[in-house]
Amino acid sequence: MTALPALEKLSAAAYTVPTDGPESDGTIAWDATTVVVVTASAGGETGLGYAYGSGAATAVADGVLFPAVRGDGHRSAADVPAAYAAMVREVRNIGRAGVASTAISATDTALWDLKARLLDLPLADLLGRVRPAVAAYGSGGFCSYTPEQLAEQLGGWAAQGYRMVKMKVGRNPADDVDRVATARKAIGPDVALFVDANGAYDRTEALANALEFSAFDVAWFEEPVSSDDLDGLRLVRDRAPAGMAVAAGEYGHDPWYFRRMLAAGAVDVLQADATRCGGVSGFLAADALCQAFGVPLSAHTSPTLHAHLCCAVPTAVHVEAFHDHLRLEARLFDGALVPEDGLLRPAADRPGLGLALRPAAAEYAAAV
Repeated sequence: MTALPALEKLSAAAYTVPTDGPESDGTIAWDATTVVVVTASAGGETGLGYAYGSGAATAVADGVLFPAVRGDGHRSAADVPAAYAAMVREVRNIGRAGVASTAISATDTALWDLKARLLDLPLADLLGRVRPAVAAYGSGGFCSYTPEQLAEQLGGWAAQGYRMVKMKVGRNPADDVDRVATARKAIGPDVALFVDANGAYDRTEALANALEFSAFDVAWFEEPVSSDDLDGLRLVRDRAPAGMAVAAGEYGHDPWYFRRMLAAGAVDVLQADATRCGGVSGFLAADALCQAFGVPLSAHTSPTLHAHLCCAVPTAVHVEAFHDHLRLEARLFDGALVPEDGLLRPAADRPGLGLALRPAAAEYAAAV
Protein backbone atom coordinates (compact mmCIF):
# COMPACT_ATOMS: atom_id res chain seq x y z
CA MET A 1 0.00 0.00 0.00
CA THR A 2 1.25 3.47 -0.87
CA ALA A 3 2.40 5.42 2.19
CA LEU A 4 0.17 8.31 3.21
CA PRO A 5 1.57 11.84 2.92
CA ALA A 6 2.87 13.91 5.80
CA LEU A 7 0.55 16.26 7.68
CA GLU A 8 0.62 19.76 6.26
CA LYS A 9 -1.77 22.17 7.98
CA LEU A 10 -3.90 22.21 11.14
CA SER A 11 -6.35 24.91 12.19
CA ALA A 12 -9.02 25.43 14.85
CA ALA A 13 -12.10 27.62 15.15
CA ALA A 14 -15.10 27.87 17.45
CA TYR A 15 -18.77 28.38 16.57
CA THR A 16 -21.56 29.27 18.97
CA VAL A 17 -25.17 28.51 18.02
CA PRO A 18 -28.09 29.79 20.14
CA THR A 19 -30.60 27.23 21.37
CA ASP A 20 -34.19 27.43 20.14
CA GLY A 21 -35.37 28.38 23.62
CA PRO A 22 -34.26 28.44 27.26
CA GLU A 23 -32.84 25.10 28.37
CA SER A 24 -31.87 23.64 31.73
CA ASP A 25 -31.18 20.33 33.40
CA GLY A 26 -30.96 19.38 37.05
CA THR A 27 -27.91 21.55 37.74
CA ILE A 28 -27.33 24.24 35.08
CA ALA A 29 -29.11 26.36 32.45
CA TRP A 30 -27.87 27.53 29.02
CA ASP A 31 -28.98 29.39 25.91
CA ALA A 32 -26.24 28.50 23.40
CA THR A 33 -23.89 25.66 22.46
CA THR A 34 -20.27 26.05 21.33
CA VAL A 35 -18.51 23.59 19.06
CA VAL A 36 -14.75 23.58 18.44
CA VAL A 37 -13.84 22.52 14.89
CA VAL A 38 -10.35 21.36 13.92
CA THR A 39 -9.23 20.72 10.36
CA ALA A 40 -6.13 18.77 9.31
CA SER A 41 -4.78 18.66 5.75
CA ALA A 42 -2.46 16.39 3.77
CA GLY A 43 -2.20 15.21 0.17
CA GLY A 44 -4.98 17.45 -1.08
CA GLU A 45 -7.52 16.21 1.51
CA THR A 46 -8.79 17.92 4.64
CA GLY A 47 -10.09 16.06 7.67
CA LEU A 48 -12.61 17.59 10.07
CA GLY A 49 -13.05 16.93 13.76
CA TYR A 50 -15.24 18.62 16.32
CA ALA A 51 -15.93 18.73 20.04
CA TYR A 52 -18.47 20.47 22.24
CA GLY A 53 -17.03 22.68 24.96
CA SER A 54 -15.34 26.02 25.47
CA GLY A 55 -13.96 28.08 22.61
CA ALA A 56 -10.82 28.42 24.73
CA ALA A 57 -9.87 24.98 23.41
CA THR A 58 -8.84 26.62 20.12
CA ALA A 59 -5.94 28.35 21.88
CA VAL A 60 -4.78 25.06 23.42
CA ALA A 61 -5.07 23.32 20.07
CA ASP A 62 -3.15 25.99 18.16
CA GLY A 63 -0.51 26.80 20.77
CA VAL A 64 0.09 23.45 22.45
CA LEU A 65 -1.24 20.51 20.44
CA PHE A 66 -0.54 21.37 16.83
CA PRO A 67 3.27 21.70 17.32
CA ALA A 68 3.24 18.31 19.05
CA VAL A 69 1.20 16.74 16.25
CA ARG A 70 3.52 18.09 13.55
CA GLY A 71 6.58 16.87 15.43
CA ASP A 72 9.58 17.15 13.12
CA GLY A 73 7.35 18.07 10.21
CA HIS A 74 7.41 14.60 8.70
CA ARG A 75 4.62 12.86 10.64
CA SER A 76 2.57 10.70 8.29
CA ALA A 77 -1.18 11.18 8.21
CA ALA A 78 -1.35 7.43 8.88
CA ASP A 79 0.26 7.75 12.29
CA VAL A 80 -2.72 8.94 14.31
CA PRO A 81 -1.83 6.91 17.43
CA ALA A 82 1.58 8.57 17.57
CA ALA A 83 0.00 12.01 17.23
CA TYR A 84 -2.48 11.17 19.97
CA ALA A 85 0.27 10.04 22.33
CA ALA A 86 2.22 13.24 21.61
CA MET A 87 -0.82 15.39 22.46
CA VAL A 88 -1.43 13.58 25.75
CA ARG A 89 2.21 14.07 26.76
CA GLU A 90 2.16 17.73 25.82
CA VAL A 91 -0.73 18.70 28.12
CA ARG A 92 0.84 17.21 31.24
CA ASN A 93 1.60 20.56 32.82
CA ILE A 94 -1.65 22.29 31.87
CA GLY A 95 -3.98 19.46 32.90
CA ARG A 96 -5.62 16.78 30.82
CA ALA A 97 -9.29 17.30 31.73
CA GLY A 98 -11.63 20.03 30.52
CA VAL A 99 -10.41 22.45 27.86
CA ALA A 100 -7.30 20.42 27.01
CA SER A 101 -9.33 17.26 26.55
CA THR A 102 -11.77 19.12 24.29
CA ALA A 103 -8.86 20.25 22.13
CA ILE A 104 -7.32 16.76 22.02
CA SER A 105 -10.68 15.24 21.12
CA ALA A 106 -11.36 17.56 18.18
CA THR A 107 -7.81 17.21 16.87
CA ASP A 108 -7.69 13.42 17.16
CA THR A 109 -11.01 13.12 15.32
CA ALA A 110 -9.78 15.43 12.56
CA LEU A 111 -6.71 13.22 12.10
CA TRP A 112 -8.79 10.03 11.90
CA ASP A 113 -11.16 11.74 9.48
CA LEU A 114 -8.22 12.82 7.32
CA LYS A 115 -6.79 9.29 7.27
CA ALA A 116 -10.16 7.88 6.21
CA ARG A 117 -10.51 10.48 3.46
CA LEU A 118 -7.04 9.75 2.12
CA LEU A 119 -7.99 6.07 1.97
CA ASP A 120 -11.42 6.94 0.50
CA LEU A 121 -13.28 5.10 3.26
CA PRO A 122 -16.07 6.09 5.63
CA LEU A 123 -14.65 6.34 9.14
CA ALA A 124 -16.81 3.41 10.28
CA ASP A 125 -15.29 1.26 7.53
CA LEU A 126 -11.74 2.36 8.29
CA LEU A 127 -12.25 1.24 11.89
CA GLY A 128 -14.13 -1.88 10.77
CA ARG A 129 -17.91 -2.13 11.08
CA VAL A 130 -19.57 -4.56 13.42
CA ARG A 131 -23.04 -3.29 12.45
CA PRO A 132 -24.47 -1.24 9.54
CA ALA A 133 -26.49 1.08 11.80
CA VAL A 134 -26.88 1.92 15.48
CA ALA A 135 -29.95 2.70 17.55
CA ALA A 136 -30.48 6.32 18.57
CA TYR A 137 -32.57 7.70 21.39
CA GLY A 138 -34.20 11.12 21.31
CA SER A 139 -32.80 13.31 24.08
CA GLY A 140 -34.07 16.62 25.43
CA GLY A 141 -37.07 17.02 27.68
CA PHE A 142 -35.39 19.91 29.46
CA CYS A 143 -36.41 21.01 32.94
CA SER A 144 -37.21 24.44 31.47
CA TYR A 145 -39.96 22.94 29.29
CA THR A 146 -43.61 23.21 30.21
CA PRO A 147 -45.50 19.93 30.50
CA GLU A 148 -47.00 20.65 27.08
CA GLN A 149 -43.56 21.19 25.50
CA LEU A 150 -42.25 18.04 27.15
CA ALA A 151 -45.13 15.95 25.83
CA GLU A 152 -44.88 17.44 22.35
CA GLN A 153 -41.16 16.79 22.00
CA LEU A 154 -41.03 13.26 23.41
CA GLY A 155 -44.32 12.25 21.83
CA GLY A 156 -43.08 13.58 18.50
CA TRP A 157 -39.97 11.44 18.69
CA ALA A 158 -42.04 8.37 19.46
CA ALA A 159 -44.18 9.11 16.40
CA GLN A 160 -41.00 9.40 14.27
CA GLY A 161 -39.94 5.86 15.15
CA TYR A 162 -37.59 6.35 18.09
CA ARG A 163 -37.83 3.36 20.42
CA MET A 164 -36.18 5.24 23.32
CA VAL A 165 -36.44 8.84 24.56
CA LYS A 166 -34.79 10.72 27.43
CA MET A 167 -35.83 13.65 29.61
CA LYS A 168 -34.13 15.79 32.25
CA VAL A 169 -35.08 15.69 35.92
CA GLY A 170 -33.73 17.12 39.17
CA ARG A 171 -34.16 20.91 38.99
CA ASN A 172 -37.48 20.88 40.88
CA PRO A 173 -37.59 17.42 42.47
CA ALA A 174 -41.15 17.87 43.73
CA ASP A 175 -42.34 18.09 40.11
CA ASP A 176 -40.35 15.18 38.70
CA VAL A 177 -42.80 12.34 39.22
CA ASP A 178 -45.58 14.34 37.52
CA ARG A 179 -43.24 15.21 34.65
CA VAL A 180 -42.30 11.56 34.21
CA ALA A 181 -45.98 10.63 34.19
CA THR A 182 -46.58 13.26 31.48
CA ALA A 183 -43.75 11.83 29.39
CA ARG A 184 -45.00 8.27 29.70
CA LYS A 185 -48.49 9.27 28.63
CA ALA A 186 -47.08 11.14 25.61
CA ILE A 187 -44.91 8.29 24.32
CA GLY A 188 -47.20 5.37 25.07
CA PRO A 189 -46.34 2.01 26.62
CA ASP A 190 -43.99 0.65 23.95
CA VAL A 191 -41.23 3.31 23.93
CA ALA A 192 -38.46 3.08 26.54
CA LEU A 193 -38.30 6.09 28.86
CA PHE A 194 -34.93 7.34 30.17
CA VAL A 195 -34.36 10.02 32.82
CA ASP A 196 -31.20 12.07 33.44
CA ALA A 197 -30.67 13.88 36.75
CA ASN A 198 -27.21 15.28 35.86
CA GLY A 199 -26.13 14.53 39.43
CA ALA A 200 -28.75 16.79 40.98
CA TYR A 201 -30.06 14.34 43.59
CA ASP A 202 -28.45 13.18 46.79
CA ARG A 203 -28.44 9.46 47.49
CA THR A 204 -31.70 9.45 49.45
CA GLU A 205 -33.55 11.46 46.80
CA ALA A 206 -32.18 9.27 44.04
CA LEU A 207 -33.32 6.05 45.68
CA ALA A 208 -36.77 7.45 46.49
CA ASN A 209 -37.24 8.73 42.94
CA ALA A 210 -35.99 5.49 41.40
CA LEU A 211 -38.80 3.70 43.20
CA GLU A 212 -41.44 6.22 42.10
CA PHE A 213 -40.17 6.36 38.52
CA SER A 214 -40.44 2.59 38.25
CA ALA A 215 -44.24 2.94 38.27
CA PHE A 216 -43.84 4.52 34.82
CA ASP A 217 -41.41 1.87 33.53
CA VAL A 218 -38.36 4.13 33.53
CA ALA A 219 -35.63 1.94 32.06
CA TRP A 220 -32.58 4.18 32.49
CA PHE A 221 -31.51 6.45 35.35
CA GLU A 222 -28.57 8.59 34.29
CA GLU A 223 -26.36 10.27 36.88
CA PRO A 224 -28.83 9.82 39.74
CA VAL A 225 -26.07 11.28 41.92
CA SER A 226 -22.83 13.03 41.02
CA SER A 227 -20.52 11.03 38.77
CA ASP A 228 -17.77 11.79 41.29
CA ASP A 229 -19.70 9.78 43.91
CA LEU A 230 -18.85 6.27 42.75
CA ASP A 231 -20.04 4.75 46.01
CA GLY A 232 -23.36 6.58 45.60
CA LEU A 233 -23.78 5.37 42.04
CA ARG A 234 -23.07 1.81 43.19
CA LEU A 235 -25.62 2.21 46.01
CA VAL A 236 -28.34 3.35 43.61
CA ARG A 237 -27.40 0.64 41.14
CA ASP A 238 -27.64 -2.05 43.81
CA ARG A 239 -31.00 -0.84 45.13
CA ALA A 240 -32.72 0.39 41.97
CA PRO A 241 -35.87 -1.47 40.89
CA ALA A 242 -35.37 -4.40 38.56
CA GLY A 243 -35.13 -3.33 34.93
CA MET A 244 -33.77 0.17 35.66
CA ALA A 245 -30.18 0.64 34.44
CA VAL A 246 -27.89 3.17 36.12
CA ALA A 247 -25.65 5.03 33.65
CA ALA A 248 -22.84 7.58 33.91
CA GLY A 249 -19.46 8.44 32.41
CA GLU A 250 -20.13 11.35 30.05
CA TYR A 251 -17.49 13.52 31.76
CA GLY A 252 -14.75 10.93 31.38
CA HIS A 253 -11.60 12.40 29.86
CA ASP A 254 -9.20 9.45 29.85
CA PRO A 255 -9.16 5.65 30.25
CA TRP A 256 -8.29 5.89 33.95
CA TYR A 257 -11.58 7.71 34.61
CA PHE A 258 -13.56 4.95 32.94
CA ARG A 259 -11.53 2.21 34.61
CA ARG A 260 -12.22 3.62 38.09
CA MET A 261 -15.96 3.81 37.35
CA LEU A 262 -16.08 0.28 36.01
CA ALA A 263 -13.92 -1.19 38.76
CA ALA A 264 -16.25 0.37 41.35
CA GLY A 265 -19.23 -1.44 39.79
CA ALA A 266 -20.87 1.98 39.62
CA VAL A 267 -22.83 1.61 36.37
CA ASP A 268 -24.87 -0.86 34.38
CA VAL A 269 -24.01 1.06 31.20
CA LEU A 270 -20.91 3.22 30.70
CA GLN A 271 -21.31 6.45 28.80
CA ALA A 272 -18.44 7.92 26.81
CA ASP A 273 -18.26 11.11 24.77
CA ALA A 274 -15.65 11.21 22.01
CA THR A 275 -15.71 15.01 22.15
CA ARG A 276 -14.46 14.85 25.76
CA CYS A 277 -12.55 11.59 26.19
CA GLY A 278 -9.92 11.99 23.47
CA GLY A 279 -11.72 11.72 20.17
CA VAL A 280 -11.79 8.48 18.20
CA SER A 281 -8.72 7.14 20.01
CA GLY A 282 -10.22 7.77 23.44
CA PHE A 283 -13.56 6.23 22.49
CA LEU A 284 -11.84 3.07 21.25
CA ALA A 285 -10.09 2.83 24.62
CA ALA A 286 -13.44 3.14 26.40
CA ASP A 287 -14.81 0.28 24.28
CA ALA A 288 -11.79 -1.88 25.16
CA LEU A 289 -12.44 -1.30 28.86
CA CYS A 290 -16.12 -2.13 28.45
CA GLN A 291 -15.15 -5.38 26.76
CA ALA A 292 -12.82 -6.20 29.64
CA PHE A 293 -15.46 -5.49 32.30
CA GLY A 294 -18.41 -6.92 30.36
CA VAL A 295 -20.36 -3.65 30.44
CA PRO A 296 -22.24 -2.09 27.48
CA LEU A 297 -21.25 1.30 26.11
CA SER A 298 -23.54 4.20 25.18
CA ALA A 299 -22.38 7.29 23.29
CA HIS A 300 -23.14 10.67 24.85
CA THR A 301 -24.47 13.26 22.31
CA SER A 302 -22.62 14.21 19.06
CA PRO A 303 -24.78 11.93 16.90
CA THR A 304 -22.92 12.16 13.58
CA LEU A 305 -19.51 11.39 15.08
CA HIS A 306 -20.78 8.69 17.38
CA ALA A 307 -22.80 6.96 14.67
CA HIS A 308 -19.53 6.01 12.95
CA LEU A 309 -17.84 4.96 16.19
CA CYS A 310 -20.76 2.93 17.50
CA CYS A 311 -21.06 1.06 14.22
CA ALA A 312 -17.44 0.02 14.73
CA VAL A 313 -17.18 -0.98 18.41
CA PRO A 314 -18.64 -4.24 19.75
CA THR A 315 -19.96 -2.98 23.10
CA ALA A 316 -22.03 -0.05 21.79
CA VAL A 317 -25.78 -0.20 22.39
CA HIS A 318 -27.01 3.24 21.33
CA VAL A 319 -26.22 6.88 20.56
CA GLU A 320 -27.81 9.92 22.18
CA ALA A 321 -29.56 12.01 19.51
CA PHE A 322 -29.35 15.19 21.60
CA HIS A 323 -31.76 17.93 20.53
CA ASP A 324 -29.18 20.74 20.57
CA HIS A 325 -26.54 18.78 18.69
CA LEU A 326 -28.91 17.57 15.99
CA ARG A 327 -29.79 21.24 15.34
CA LEU A 328 -26.20 22.46 15.48
CA GLU A 329 -24.68 19.74 13.32
CA ALA A 330 -27.33 20.29 10.64
CA ARG A 331 -26.65 24.04 10.65
CA LEU A 332 -22.88 23.87 10.57
CA PHE A 333 -22.14 20.76 8.50
CA ASP A 334 -23.20 19.36 5.18
CA GLY A 335 -23.62 15.61 5.57
CA ALA A 336 -24.79 15.63 9.21
CA LEU A 337 -26.69 12.46 10.05
CA VAL A 338 -30.33 12.41 11.13
CA PRO A 339 -31.94 9.32 12.69
CA GLU A 340 -34.43 7.46 10.51
CA ASP A 341 -36.85 5.10 12.22
CA GLY A 342 -34.74 5.40 15.35
CA LEU A 343 -31.47 4.43 13.63
CA LEU A 344 -28.30 6.29 12.66
CA ARG A 345 -26.72 4.86 9.52
CA PRO A 346 -23.36 6.24 8.27
CA ALA A 347 -23.34 6.59 4.51
CA ALA A 348 -21.28 4.03 2.61
CA ASP A 349 -20.30 6.49 -0.15
CA ARG A 350 -18.92 9.45 1.88
CA PRO A 351 -15.32 9.19 3.11
CA GLY A 352 -14.41 10.01 6.67
CA LEU A 353 -17.27 11.41 8.72
CA GLY A 354 -18.85 12.63 5.49
CA LEU A 355 -18.96 16.21 6.81
CA ALA A 356 -18.10 19.57 5.25
CA LEU A 357 -18.30 22.91 7.02
CA ARG A 358 -21.10 25.00 5.54
CA PRO A 359 -20.21 28.54 4.33
CA ALA A 360 -23.06 29.78 6.53
CA ALA A 361 -21.13 28.55 9.58
CA ALA A 362 -19.24 31.87 9.52
CA GLU A 363 -22.39 33.44 10.99
CA TYR A 364 -21.74 31.54 14.21
CA ALA A 365 -17.97 32.07 14.44
CA ALA A 366 -17.09 32.80 18.07
CA ALA A 367 -14.51 35.28 19.28
CA VAL A 368 -12.13 33.57 21.71
